[in-house]
Amino acid sequence: MNLTLALSNITSIPVLAFALGVLASRVKTDLSVSRGAYEAISFVLLLSIGLKGGVALREENFAQVALPLGLTFLAGLLIPLLAFLLLRFVPALSRINRGALAAHYGSTSLVTFSAALVFLDQAKIPYEGLVTTLLVAMEIPGILIGIVLARGGFKGLADGAVLREVFLGKTVVLLLGGLLMGLIAGSTAYEKVKPLFGDLQSGLLVLFLLTLGIKAGEHFGEFKNLGWRMILFALVMPVISGSIGASLGTLAGLSVGGATALAVLCASASYIAAPAAVAIALPEASKSIPLVCSLGVTFPFNLILGIPLYYQLAQLLHG
Repeated sequence: MNLTLALSNITSIPVLAFALGVLASRVKTDLSVSRGAYEAISFVLLLSIGLKGGVALREENFAQVALPLGLTFLAGLLIPLLAFLLLRFVPALSRINRGALAAHYGSTSLVTFSAALVFLDQAKIPYEGLVTTLLVAMEIPGILIGIVLARGGFKGLADGAVLREVFLGKTVVLLLGGLLMGLIAGSTAYEKVKPLFGDLQSGLLVLFLLTLGIKAGEHFGEFKNLGWRMILFALVMPVISGSIGASLGTLAGLSVGGATALAVLCASASYIAAPAAVAIALPEASKSIPLVCSLGVTFPFNLILGIPLYYQLAQLLHG
């Protein structure tokens, strides 16, 4: 991996904001962000990505969207299955907890994806507008497959509340809604709201990462309960999934930037959408294990080293 690129990412303001949040939490400062502010920031981030993607998608050739969408959906089916199989090497985990973790790692992380787009924008690396559509396409199947694996069948999907949380959760509604709004309105209308939903996106991401750093720091003490196998899984799984994403993105004809974005989607683990759906479908599953793995291990790994690593991999595959 290009060490200069990695160092540039590590010393970027979003990554440093996450580190500040962790430090502030560990030294017991009174730094905190209210739930209302947290929700407002996440709403704007979701709409920002959706709108920007919709406007860019309007310029795309729709005939070229089918293959990337199909391969992304395939990745959404395969990655939770792979995670479930790999977790067999953690004997202490029950089938329910393996399925819950598979749902988290099969789903996506909005903030990791946002950080990847900021990374690509700052490096002036172009990417296709359809990458936001890929996020929506991967969000849903990963969660559903994890629940099916945990239950050993489709019984877990019989609950309407589970399906409602998966298909009508705020992540899908705001992303898909923003995508459609941008697609319908176009670039001229987007310019009127760009000061909030475009220009401020990087700044909002910094605030959101500061909040996530605080949350990650609060769970720091739970690392000793995970064991080395769980920590190893949380580090190895994103590299495997990211490699799958970069390969499928290249196969689908995406640019280096587009393949990088898909790799990040595949490598990320959900800590917003998946926990809500899993809590309904698998109430007996551990709440802390998936959160500590996804937010405490996989998220900082992707944020610091993963994103530049997946970009280098996409470059290598294109070369």
